[in-house]
Parts: sequence; structure tokens; C-alpha cells
Amino acid sequence: MQDYSIQNKEAWEYDAYNFWVKEVGTPQQRADKIIQNPVENLGKYTAYFDSYREIRVANICGSCGKKAVPLAVLGAQVTVFDISQDNQKYALELAEAAGVSINYVLGDVLEIDSKKYGNTFDIVFMEGGILHYFHDIGEFMKKMFSLLKPGGKMICSDFHPLTKIMDVLNFEQELPEEGYFSERIMEYEVAHARFYEPEIRKKMPRCSCRKYTMSEIVNAAIESGFVLKRLDEHPAWTNPKLPGEFTIVAVRQDEAV
Repeated sequence: MQDYSIQNKEAWEYDAYNFWVKEVGTPQQRADKIIQNPVENLGKYTAYFDSYREIRVANICGSCGKKAVPLAVLGAQVTVFDISQDNQKYALELAEAAGVSINYVLGDVLEIDSKKYGNTFDIVFMEGGILHYFHDIGEFMKKMFSLLKPGGKMICSDFHPLTKIMDVLNFEQELPEEGYFSERIMEYEVAHARFYEPEIRKKMPRCSCRKYTMSEIVNAAIESGFVLKRLDEHPAWTNPKLPGEFTIVAVRQDEAV
């Protein structure tokens, strides 16, 4: 595991389980809501899934299972890849409470076992802002490509690159002095740090991050062999006049349709 991955793991294991309980409820409370309406819990991402039953989904940096479990309730076979043991604990308890099973692989996403998981999934799916945790976007996209079956689809939703130079989502993070095209590695709090008291917030480990431009993300996908099918920009939840997120849909080139 690379040094920055170890640093990010420490940050995402700091009181994460307790945070999820306080933020979204106990696993049983959250499961009850998911069971009532799993599609609603997927939100805007339902537009990118053609079906759910029996499809194999790799949920990259799937965190506490907030999307993996609704997908499993709808009939998908979901494997979460994430670095945080606290996230794993909550997600597995959430799945059990919802009466479904998910596979949860703990470790660095870039070190996913290619022999075991290569050419395996119908869909690789990520959301909630994860790309900046990887210092080499090209290496990340190549790994995503390798996980898919020929003809498989990547659904990559992330924070809009505008957030690199403007605190659109109110994360209270430092902005690079070099501007939009900065390639500098920077240290940031985990996104939920702002919900803690200032004295606790100061003690929380920070993540090592590299934020990307839109062209860097798109070109990394293309150069890894993906064929882009769609690029959507989504309004910020803080200000609908500004973009806050985006979603790329792409397929493996060898059997793209």
C-alpha cells in the first residue's frame, strides 16, 4: 500500500462508524428506510442503470454501503472495495439488517487482486467524490477498465472540477493558489470533519489528495480504453446555479456497443 493510501486510510477510520450512526442512523434504522424504497436511496444514479437483478457491480470506495445495499436489495450482486475498516463494519451490518448480502473487500483500490476480480463485473460504480484520493488518475482508470467484463460499463460520478477553485459545496477546504490547472498534492480534511467540534476537528487525520480538471479525468478514461457514452453535469446541492457534481458513463472498448 502506498504511503498516501495509508494516510487516507487513517483519516477515514477516525470515528467513521460513530459518524455514520449519528449522520444516517443505526444500520437497522438506515436499512428500514432502504427497504421501503431502494430506488429512492439510489437517487439520480437510477438513470444510469439499465437493470439491477443479477448484474455484478463493483462499488468503488463504497464507504458505508449507502448505495451498495440498495443495489443489493434490488437484486444486484455487489462487491464493495474500500480502504476503511469502520466503513466496512457499518456496511456489513447495514446489509445484514436489510436482509441482503454484499461482498466487502478491504484495501487499496489500486491493489485489487486482478486474478480474482479482473474481467468480472458488468458495472463499476463510484459516487460521492473519490477521484481525488488517487494521485494518478490514469492508473486508477486502467484499474477500473481491468475490472469490467468486455462490454461492461463504468458509472463514474464525482465532485465537479469547479470545486477545485471554488468552495461550491461548502467543504471549507483550502483552494490551490495555482488555480484550476494546479497539479499539486494537497492535504484536506475528510468531508465530514466539518460536522465535529473545532477541538476534535483539529485532531482528525487529514487526507492526501490530488484534484483533477475535467479534461484530465475524461482523457484518462479514454486513454485507458474506455469509450465515453455520456457526460452529465449536476447542480450543486448548495447552489443550483452552479455545477457541483458530474457523471461519466463509459464502456470497455473491445466490445463497446
